Amino acid sequence: MMPSCILRILSPLLFLLSSLSSFSQIDQTDVDDFVRIYAMQNQLPLEDIHAIVTQATYQPSIIEKMNKPAEKTMTWTRYRGIFMTDDRIDAGVQFWITNETTLQNISQQTGVPEKIILGILGVETFFGARTGTYSVLDALYTLAFGYPKRSSFFKAELGKFLELCSREQLDPLSIQGSYAGAMGYCQFMPSSYLAYAKNYDESGSTDLMNNVDDAIASVANYLQIHRWQTGKPVALQAIATGTAQLPLAKQSLKPKESYSTYQEMGFRTANGSSTDEKVTLQEFTLDEGNEYWFGFTNFYVITRYNHSPLYALAVYQLGEAIQSKMTEKKKL
Repeated sequence: MMPSCILRILSPLLFLLSSLSSFSQIDQTDVDDFVRIYAMQNQLPLEDIHAIVTQATYQPSIIEKMNKPAEKTMTWTRYRGIFMTDDRIDAGVQFWITNETTLQNISQQTGVPEKIILGILGVETFFGARTGTYSVLDALYTLAFGYPKRSSFFKAELGKFLELCSREQLDPLSIQGSYAGAMGYCQFMPSSYLAYAKNYDESGSTDLMNNVDDAIASVANYLQIHRWQTGKPVALQAIATGTAQLPLAKQSLKPKESYSTYQEMGFRTANGSSTDEKVTLQEFTLDEGNEYWFGFTNFYVITRYNHSPLYALAVYQLGEAIQSKMTEKKKL
């Protein structure tokens, strides 16, 4: 066993070496090139951009999380269990009651049901209660310069973040969000914020960090632009019959096949209904066995928000549960 006096001497040195190792993950030349090119392309003073970017800190924990996203490591049983809780459903009902006028207005304007807007806000941030604790600047800096396989994407997002902060007069050093750099009620990445954020009353800037009305309008706007089909279904549970071809090969998220095609493969809807719509069939792994769901175009639209069938089904089921409880409450 190493003497405690030696450990006391080595501890600061080990910490320093660990810190140096973290900094070594960043190529400073790469950072300087980004600052120079961004400043030049946007006709901004080089020193202003440099002053912001140099205050970012590399966060190794962000790289670890990026390498183990929940959607790729969890069963549907565990993933669903995170979001389909009484607390979250009750919070959704209360959020609906508090913001009923805005939800109704936005739903009528866009054709996106209130329950779907609520499903997304509930899954993303527990209706604004959990918007993330990472510095967005640190997150984007870390991923832009320390995550080579998606460096180009996150450099672009870092640039959009700087543009967003300038346009909306935000402090880039104080904004917190997810480990991937998503922010606010909607958890929009900077490029999505710039492209899809919508000011509810059209009175000026759009605030997705604090303004609930803007957040509701922006979620609906995102789905509408990605071609939400008003009045059309989202998903139907499927059953594998005795003739089903298992295991099911991975299917496209975008509906391409007719329902009859899947019938021929040995699958049918759990409620016995049929449809002329194009569908996709998605398989969800349970702790024991598997579950199957037919996804319609609107299911695909939800996956444009997060490219995961787990996410889309969680949004759908949470929205349904909130609507069901809201209906019960109104009957009392």
